[in-house]
Amino acid sequence: MLASARASAELAGWDVGTPEAAGVARMLTELPALAELILVAPGQVLARMHALWGRGIVDDDTLGRPRADPGVTARLVGVYDLLTAPTEASIIVRAAVAHAEVITIGPFDSGNGVVARAVEQAILMAGGLDPRGVIVVPAGHLAAGESYGATVRGYADGGLLGVRRWLEHCAAAITAGAERSPLAARPVRRRGPDSLI
Repeated sequence: MLASARASAELAGWDVGTPEAAGVARMLTELPALAELILVAPGQVLARMHALWGRGIVDDDTLGRPRADPGVTARLVGVYDLLTAPTEASIIVRAAVAHAEVITIGPFDSGNGVVARAVEQAILMAGGLDPRGVIVVPAGHLAAGESYGATVRGYADGGLLGVRRWLEHCAAAITAGAERSPLAARPVRRRGPDSLI
């Protein structure tokens, strides 16, 4: 998770050693437990993520509390429905849309980008694509350079083309993140044809 924390903090423009970057690492250490709840109680998970990140960074009375705005509330309910309702949409699509929605909605006064990227990772873990959290998805977004910000803005502007480009970007980021996984460098053990394990 440390590589994901570094990449996500860098995307937000925070140097290693800053309180904000430390907050990202603190949030991601709880990602396995949060992933178990993301498809069941997404509102609770978003609040917890923001509270973990923002401790000592934002005012205590804003930790984990979305802005009191009817538009924000309505859009968040849409995200929660996306994650909890039965659907045939792939877990990659659900993760990508939730990521873009959290950034676009901006439910918190700060930290929305790092929370959005953590939400994406938690969904991929919960959906079985990355159950152990070894894909360094934020590094995939970081490797895309300016494309990350441009495609999420294209999603926010609406339109089918913008959504499609965002989904394509996220699929590519997941692939790039898998290539940056600590497990990607490990040699594969080959077993003999008679091996049962």
